[in-house]
Amino acid sequence: MHSERASIGLRLAAWGGLVFLHFPILIIFLYAFNTEDAAFSFPPQGFTLKWFSVAFSRPDVLESIKLSLQVACLATLIALVLGTLASTALYRRSFFGKESISLMLILPIALPGIITGIALLSAFKTLGIEPGIFTIVVGHATFCVVIVYNNVIARLRRTSQSLIEASMDLGADGWQTFRYIILPNLGSALLAGGMLAFALSFDEIIVTTFTAGHERTLPIWLLNQLSRPRDVPVTNVVAMLVMLVTMLPILGAYYLTRGGESVAGNGK
Repeated sequence: MHSERASIGLRLAAWGGLVFLHFPILIIFLYAFNTEDAAFSFPPQGFTLKWFSVAFSRPDVLESIKLSLQVACLATLIALVLGTLASTALYRRSFFGKESISLMLILPIALPGIITGIALLSAFKTLGIEPGIFTIVVGHATFCVVIVYNNVIARLRRTSQSLIEASMDLGADGWQTFRYIILPNLGSALLAGGMLAFALSFDEIIVTTFTAGHERTLPIWLLNQLSRPRDVPVTNVVAMLVMLVTMLPILGAYYLTRGGESVAGNGK
């Protein structure tokens, strides 16, 4: 009889892969509470919260956090609007050029970040737009739209067409059908897509490097800190903050969408 349990070797390989992936993150968390201010002092000499107060009392850290949150929120809002509109326009009807439009929507997330960054920088220079918060938001929105688009169009494909037809038969116009039937069904997909887009924008560095100009988001601040070994404890605290801010939305999005197949069906 075939056993559903994985073999010991397979389980050891899986745990080994998890340790390999997450051990560096655990080291960062450990160093953030280390009493020593040396760059490398293992094992830690003690436990302290000193570096948290030091980090959050520095104006450069607070400004970087504020800018990253501002950019991530704006990029997520743009992505939610454009991604939802694009998905509702493309999921039902077939027309000439539909696949090309879908490819253009998905392409920014598939391209290497350096290519996207160079392309955006060239476009902004051609249009005479100076790098700043606006260019960072536009750059982040280009790939955040893909996240929302993929989540929403997947949910739309699992939404029963009979609900929409029933709404139209009862006299509802297109806006009423969208507001009372389609939008409530998209709630968790929009929330999950927005959370993933926020996490992706918050820790983005490659595209930001080309579009930021003199602005410094939190990832760029961390990159600049690599040349300052005396600030390693503060850098570890900020790095831990970035990991938490990006990890929690991803986990939330996972729990919101993991039951989608059993609740809404698989669209067959």
